[in-house]
Amino acid sequence: MSQIITFGEVLMRLSPFGNKKFIQANTLEFYFGGTEVNVGLSISNFGGNVKHITAISDDFIGDTAIAYLNKFDLDTTAIVRSKNPLGVYFLEVGAVMRPSSISYNRAHSAFSEIKPSMVDWEKALRKGSWFHWTGITPALTQGAFDTLKAGLKLAREKGMEVSADPTYRSGLWKYGANPREALTELLHCSTVFIGGINEINEVLDTNYGYTNEEFVEASKKLMETFPTIDKVFDKIRTSINSSWHKIRARMWNGKEFRETEDFDITHIVDRIGTGDAFAAGLIYGLQHYDDYKSMQFASAACALKHTYVGDVNYATTEEVTRILDGNITGRFTR
Repeated sequence: MSQIITFGEVLMRLSPFGNKKFIQANTLEFYFGGTEVNVGLSISNFGGNVKHITAISDDFIGDTAIAYLNKFDLDTTAIVRSKNPLGVYFLEVGAVMRPSSISYNRAHSAFSEIKPSMVDWEKALRKGSWFHWTGITPALTQGAFDTLKAGLKLAREKGMEVSADPTYRSGLWKYGANPREALTELLHCSTVFIGGINEINEVLDTNYGYTNEEFVEASKKLMETFPTIDKVFDKIRTSINSSWHKIRARMWNGKEFRETEDFDITHIVDRIGTGDAFAAGLIYGLQHYDDYKSMQFASAACALKHTYVGDVNYATTEEVTRILDGNITGRFTR
């Protein structure tokens, strides 16, 4: 059975219970996550065969993290163990008009010290048919960028599909690389672009606006610049406040523009990992449905993730399909 490959840091999330600030709390709860592994776990929950590649601390915290991944049937055989600690981030969950706040502690983590020589990409990609990467990983360290680049080049040589979510976070790029140049190198190895106008403008150094017409023009320019990319998908979030958002998506696949209806999420339980849930739904969908239904599936998966505490979307294909069929009442299933 062919595998979907994800590569990126696994983090431990520490957070006070409920919507407390740290100064209010005496106890914390923890979860494991990380942008790329969130995608992999969600696809696995849909029934996909996923291998996650990363570096994890060689201690009982690392053992616990791997046990968590194994619980969802992720293939962890290519994970590298390290003497460095697991990366950690701290989250205060906002409510109504108060936004959530995050602080990262990932410098010198197990993953930040990864190097190309630590991953046997030929072996790791042996069963691979799809490789997913995000802009978080190349932003962390030179070693993370170089390791990802080596994996992507081999993936394309093998004819694998490569999805790119080039999330740009300026605060992460601290090791001296030029973000635009680095992302450009990686996008030349990619076939599916998961991102919107902000990401396209950052990569192309353009100033397209947010209308559907400009989205199509921006997508055409992106495909012209990166000829291997043949599909662009954009998740659109409208924030009413911290607890109430609307989600829809749009696409350009070189032939047609399509857009979904809004999902109205009136009571957000947890926003972390919702973009990852969209990417996971899209990757799974593109292997089973046409482009438009894949985007609908991804949007419904994203909406459902807002109802789960933690970084990971625990929804099954049946639950996502139920939402797509219009069952959004939340009534008991017996």
